[in-house]
Amino acid sequence: MSEKIDLSSYVLSEDEEFMNANQRAYFRAKLIAWKNDILREARETLDHLAEESANHPDLADRASSETDRAIELRARDRQRKLISKIDAALQRIEDGTYGYCEETGEPIGLKRLDARPIATLSIEAQERHERREKVYRDE
Repeated sequence: MSEKIDLSSYVLSEDEEFMNANQRAYFRAKLIAWKNDILREARETLDHLAEESANHPDLADRASSETDRAIELRARDRQRKLISKIDAALQRIEDGTYGYCEETGEPIGLKRLDARPIATLSIEAQERHERREKVYRDE
């Protein structure tokens, strides 16, 4: 089984067996790289916030700084939730369920997974889910 794969040279192919060892290694590497990027950005944000925590004597500067800080923290919270979805996808790779729709059990599709590696639903199931959500929202 391929544990390491070069993301720059491997090309996903519909001609291969779905979720073969190379594809699992590809998605594992892609997810880990994405998670590492998010963690690096989070560290940079924390460093930036620590530097910015200087007390601004001007009220407008302080308000602006607090607004920027709140926006950064909201973005980091979204990133934290994304990391948990990445971790869940990595776990699905380990347990052999990655790439299969949670609703139908059908393959999600390589193009969708490549675009959104944390996807848990096929496009069709996702569209049904969104339609149901819209119906409930509109009521």
